[in-house]
Amino acid sequence: MMLEKVLMVAMVVLGVIVLAMVNFPALGAEARPLSAEPVEEARLQAIAEDLRCLVCQNETLAASRAELAEDLRREIRGLIRQGKNDAEVVDFLVVRYGDFIRYRPPFKPMTWLLWLAPFLMLVAGLGLLYRLLSGRTDAAIEEEPEA
Repeated sequence: MMLEKVLMVAMVVLGVIVLAMVNFPALGAEARPLSAEPVEEARLQAIAEDLRCLVCQNETLAASRAELAEDLRREIRGLIRQGKNDAEVVDFLVVRYGDFIRYRPPFKPMTWLLWLAPFLMLVAGLGLLYRLLSGRTDAAIEEEPEA
């Protein structure tokens, strides 16, 4: 009897949760761009897609919802309104935050380690694997009993 009441309450709660999950997305409105100028907003999106959110670090500036990302998008919008071209906007942000803000940092002495580290680690791993496997085969040959 008590188990039936608990199951009934659990089913009602589960039903309310499912109903809420189904209906809430329908209540949301589509986000409007912050700029009245579609060309300006398109430039902002194009620039922000190539920049990293400094808070999230694995999201683009365009996709991030962090407060800093919103501030940076506002800053980019202001620079666009001042008549700066895309390269000038990116250069402004690179001077301010460094090459880390770019998703594709340039290949220069300051970023060589960033670009080359994966390959160096691969070569080191292959060298270690070769050394371990070649040592294992030598030991296996030496341990074989003679007939």
